[in-house]
Amino acid sequence: MKVNPGDGGLMDDKEIRKLEEISREMRYVITDMICKAGSGHIGGALSLVDILTVLYYSVMNVRPQDPKWEDRDRFVLSKGHSGPVLYATLAYKGYFPKEWLATMNKNGTNLPSHVDQLKTPGVDQTAGSLGQGFSCAAGLALSAKISGKKHFVYAIVGDGESQEGQIWETAMFAGHNKLENLIAFTDLNRMQIDGTLEEINNLEPVADKWRAFGWEVFETDGHDFSELSKTIEKAKASKGKPKMIVAHTVKAKGNTCVEGQVGSHNIKIGNDADYKKYIDGVDHEGLKLPY
Repeated sequence: MKVNPGDGGLMDDKEIRKLEEISREMRYVITDMICKAGSGHIGGALSLVDILTVLYYSVMNVRPQDPKWEDRDRFVLSKGHSGPVLYATLAYKGYFPKEWLATMNKNGTNLPSHVDQLKTPGVDQTAGSLGQGFSCAAGLALSAKISGKKHFVYAIVGDGESQEGQIWETAMFAGHNKLENLIAFTDLNRMQIDGTLEEINNLEPVADKWRAFGWEVFETDGHDFSELSKTIEKAKASKGKPKMIVAHTVKAKGNTCVEGQVGSHNIKIGNDADYKKYIDGVDHEGLKLPY
């Protein structure tokens, strides 16, 4: 299923249906990858499926056959533990063979638990130590600005990750340097490894915090393709400030076994019964694994 990359703009019903089908397949593949690896961060990966689908299939200007193309848009998954969603997206876009997906976390793999730009074609920035990927995204945006480049840098931070001080150091830096080519998302699924945000360390008021650091702020439903597309286009058109899109998402969206549950942060698969439980939690009627 293909949607023209880099076109942006508003999507019609036909385009939305295509993206919905892509996301449905992604959730199946991601769940299978994590189950076959024996464990993985399914919650934060599934909450991002729709955002990455819109970015890579409708918004970003990229060339999968030329991953290092100088004028490409960059993408930084600062919450690098959600690597399975990026791996599945890159494979389906043609950055590397889909057969690689079956090797995630195994010896000799090019798809480690946390994203690594030295191992995986299409990964623009190594990440996983929370907060560091976002700092690098700001550096990439500043470099492009100094060089007069016109591409965008897109980044995703987690809401739990946003309790790291480094996130706010970067927020201050990007605001001060008016990095209007930096468009970031907060994956606001309101859950982290130990509980809900409200229980652990409340992030609210999220939008006001970013505005205070000199960012233009937008809010959207992180699972509504039409709203995501409109919001990203508004962010691209906004001038003079870095942009933060607060995406309201659901942890483990699309897997009924763990959707909306704190326990979805990292699941472990001990036997065939566990595998069947999680696979049966996603809609995969009529779908086949690509590996």
